[in-house]
Amino acid sequence: MKNTLNPSPRTHCIRCGECCLNSSPTLHAKDLPQVVGGSIRPDHLYTIRKGELVRDNVRGGIAPADQEMIKLRDKKGGCVFYTAEEMACSVYENRPAQCASLKCWDTAEFMELYRSPKLQRQDVIENGVLLGLIEEQEKRCSYAALSDYVRRISDEGEKAVEKILDLLKFDFHLRPFLAEKLGLRVEEMDFFFGRPLTETIVTFGLKVEKQPEGGFLLTRIERNGVLE
Repeated sequence: MKNTLNPSPRTHCIRCGECCLNSSPTLHAKDLPQVVGGSIRPDHLYTIRKGELVRDNVRGGIAPADQEMIKLRDKKGGCVFYTAEEMACSVYENRPAQCASLKCWDTAEFMELYRSPKLQRQDVIENGVLLGLIEEQEKRCSYAALSDYVRRISDEGEKAVEKILDLLKFDFHLRPFLAEKLGLRVEEMDFFFGRPLTETIVTFGLKVEKQPEGGFLLTRIERNGVLE
């Protein structure tokens, strides 16, 4: 009789797709050859900047990122490289290290990799002008500054709101301007400059509404959202 109460432990991948559907991987230093080689392109990626609120799927909970992280984009139905029809990875031979190390029946290899250095934008980008612009954006639009201004709304009101709007506007207009001036694709901007503050502001319980004349209106939302 088949034992259905205590099934044998899994020892191999059954291609259920669950890991690909639940979240996309963070890149590590050892993934640099795939990015430099072009099998993983900048438009496949986005950057979580230091201080951005994120969910830690390993430790659990939501907290500010203690360092920048580069992740594969998600699409509806999982990782950008996951093909649901074939239940397979379209870059399997060049898949990120996290994907190669992830075994749901034995997490030892994954946890060892998790503690290893993560890939940084400065590891990938050689253009000194672009690196300088990224550094300037970090100075003017840091999550530390944004968090501080949000905390000050209750005491300073409109003054703090104006400071937040200045950050949002700078970050918003920077992207298409630099894409045109530097010959970059708009789809690559989330890798170079992180996700737009106009989107991630929801993690602070706020949202932005674009006005017909081009301005921004900042309002509160009833509950905080968390971008995965």
